[in-house]
Amino acid sequence: MHSTKVMARRAVALTVALLHEHADTEGVTRVLLEYGERPPLDLTPNDVETMREAASRLVRVFGAETVDEAAALLNELLAGSAGPPRLTSHHGTSTWHLHVDEADDGPWGSWFLASSAMALAVLLADHQRLPGGLCAAAGCGKPYLDLGGGSPRRYCGSRCATRERVAAHRASHP
Repeated sequence: MHSTKVMARRAVALTVALLHEHADTEGVTRVLLEYGERPPLDLTPNDVETMREAASRLVRVFGAETVDEAAALLNELLAGSAGPPRLTSHHGTSTWHLHVDEADDGPWGSWFLASSAMALAVLLADHQRLPGGLCAAAGCGKPYLDLGGGSPRRYCGSRCATRERVAAHRASHP
């Protein structure tokens, strides 16, 4: 459950919840459980606030215009938030997986920033392209992952893409 793609999807889902939906402890807990974290999570409002600050830093990676810019931002995040890589099974409660955060039971904000930066860095290195972006739809700006081949994505989902196509069509046919 802790694959790079899952961790990257979790990073996007948490960033959207924290920055666009203004999620509280209940909303953030729901996202964490959806992506495999095990209860009890016991998040506090302060935990959510430090995660929101981490999301504000991560969103800059999604806004990067070039691979070099994204790599520089990820290196900066990793240098400031990641500890030495280590394998953990959370005391036998999960399968072995890699962590780069400070400690198994460290602060939520540090964990979120370090694990998300690591996942996005691995995707950038594996695919040699931006791991995602910010939705180009007017008024949206939500982050998204771009794991596919072919043309880079521009929208967070089909709703925004359709809305933009309809708006462009209406603008060209007054």
